[in-house]
Amino acid sequence: MKKILIAFFCLFTFAGVQVKAQGNEGPMFKFAGGDVWDFGVIKRGPGAKHTFEFTNVGTQPIIVMNVTPSCGCTNVDWSKSPVLPGQKGYVSLELKTDEQHGVFDKEVYIQSNAKTPNGEKRYVLRIKGNAKDEVPDKKMAQ
Repeated sequence: MKKILIAFFCLFTFAGVQVKAQGNEGPMFKFAGGDVWDFGVIKRGPGAKHTFEFTNVGTQPIIVMNVTPSCGCTNVDWSKSPVLPGQKGYVSLELKTDEQHGVFDKEVYIQSNAKTPNGEKRYVLRIKGNAKDEVPDKKMAQ
């Protein structure tokens, strides 16, 4: 009986390792700090910049074919070379804040060969915040 229990334990342990390994097959994004960036309250006028850094936690290179913002108010740049497993890449955004009025929530779409959450066709990043004409100086507000 003890041998049978040990055999079943080994079988289930091996099966669990196989399932976990299959989950990481292929290219896969892991964004440092998540896939949403909140600028908070920002002054309208100057461009607001943020770079999403990612690590390829998959088993094959990530190839980013295109990065498209949901509106023309956002400029984009990204890693143009394949990002090998274990290596880092980036998606940089610059929001034209002079075109923003109040609360904003924008999406940026990544077309790549990487796996996406819930099997979506493209990976989605979000930037949000509140653009105002007058922003109190943080030093004075303290």
